[in-house]
Parts: sequence; structure tokens; C-alpha cells
Amino acid sequence: MANFFENIDPASADEIEQLSRLNYELRENARAVLGAYGADGDAALLDLIRDGAVAEHPAYEHFLAARILAETRETVRTLLDERLKEINRS
Repeated sequence: MANFFENIDPASADEIEQLSRLNYELRENARAVLGAYGADGDAALLDLIRDGAVAEHPAYEHFLAARILAETRETVRTLLDERLKEINRS
């Protein structure tokens, strides 16, 4: 099996590893927040709140946390994608 980091400078490899780790942690934290409600996404949790299936508080705060985690994860994924494209151009 080829080493993914074989032709990547150490600083770039560290950056990719850190972004990948952050992406993983954001995903797992969102799963934990949503899992407490059996929701598979922040929109599903908001629907549960609207329908009265769960108490508004603290569920709404958890919805906001899940939303922030999802938005931050998208930002990290975009940064990671851009960084990988830069490396591939080099």
C-alpha cells in the first residue's frame, strides 16, 4: 500500500492530519449531541422540537450546538479540500 504522505512535506502533512482530526472530532461531537434525541441531523432535531416531541430547552440549545458543529465541519472540509488541491498542484 502506498503511503499517502510520501511526497508531501512534513508541515503540509501535519496540517492535513490536524484538519482531518478536527473534522472527525466535529462529526463525532455532533453525533453525540444529536444521538441523545435519536435525531440524524440538526434539521431532524428542530422538527422534533417544533412537533413538541422533545422539550424546547435544552433541545434548542443542543440544536444550535449541532448546527454550529455542522457549519464548522463544512468550513474544515473546504479548507482541507483546498489544501489538498494546492498540494496536488505542487
